[in-house]
Parts: sequence; C-alpha cells; structure tokens
Amino acid sequence: MSRSLPPVLNLPNLFTLARLALVPFILWAILSRRHAAAAALFVAAAVTDSLDGALARGFGRTTRAGAYLDPMADKVLLSGVFLGLAAIGSIPVWFVALVFGRDLAILAGAAVLLKLTKFRSFSPSRWGKASTFAQIATAALCMSRNALAAPALAAAADLALWPAAILTLVSGIDYAARAARLQ
Repeated sequence: MSRSLPPVLNLPNLFTLARLALVPFILWAILSRRHAAAAALFVAAAVTDSLDGALARGFGRTTRAGAYLDPMADKVLLSGVFLGLAAIGSIPVWFVALVFGRDLAILAGAAVLLKLTKFRSFSPSRWGKASTFAQIATAALCMSRNALAAPALAAAADLALWPAAILTLVSGIDYAARAARLQ
C-alpha cells in the first residue's frame, strides 16, 4: 500500500506553504539590510508561486485549501516585503498604507458578503491580478535596487510605485463595485 499525502498536502500546496515559510526570512534579511539575500529569497518565493499554480492546474491537483492558501501566501509575502522596505525607508509609507487599506477593505467586504449573502466564491478580478503583478514587480525592483545599488534600478523602482499604486486603487474600486452588484 502506497502512502500518499492527504489531498490538502499535495505538492502544489506544499510549495505555497514553503512561500509562507520564506516570509520571516525575507523580512529578516530586509531589516538586517542583507539586500542580496532578501532579493534571492524573494526570487525563491516567486518560483514557488509559479510552481504551485503550474502544478495544480497542469496536473489537476487544485484543492479548496490551495484556492485559499495561494492568495493568502501572496498577500503575506507582499505585506511583509512592503512593511520591511518601508521600515528601512526604501519605499514610502503612503504606498504601504494604500496596499494595506485596499486589502483590509476587500477583507471587510468579503466578511460582509459572507454574513449577509449566500455568495461564497471570491475569484480575483483582472484588475486584482494586474495589481498583484505590479506590486510584485515593484517589490522585486526595490529589492534589486537595494542589492545592486544601480542608478537605473533606483529610477525604475521609484517609477514602478506609481503604476502599482494606481492599479491597487483601481482594483479596490473594482472589487467594491463587484461586491455592490452582488447584494
């Protein structure tokens, strides 16, 4: 008899859990100003994000747990990175407040929908996906700038904040509009 992992602990979900496990190490590296280590760990986390999705979809290994864990891991990763970068003065506090404000508003809206409606499926919108992509790119550029101290990266990282901020705001408005239509 072969021993297999319980469905919730399949390989894609283990990659997601590995991403979550990397967050404290990334945060420690940022706060310790070990910028190359922070960037390398962030790349490793990004690889787990790519692998978990590809494996889950490609081999039919999607689970309800994975559907909840994957976006949570992304949020915990980005939140930790942005908090760390703001703490060392690498990104402005207003940007972190915008990202956290949008995420808290989405969570509050989801809680209200769960309480007041029978709606239970909260799939990401194209604006939400674009926002997440822009936030990941911004985090990667900021950490690369810190690790390499290249002037071109500094300019790109500063510039990347604006599309990420705009997409974060637009996605928050989009989620609010979608929630309003469900009631």
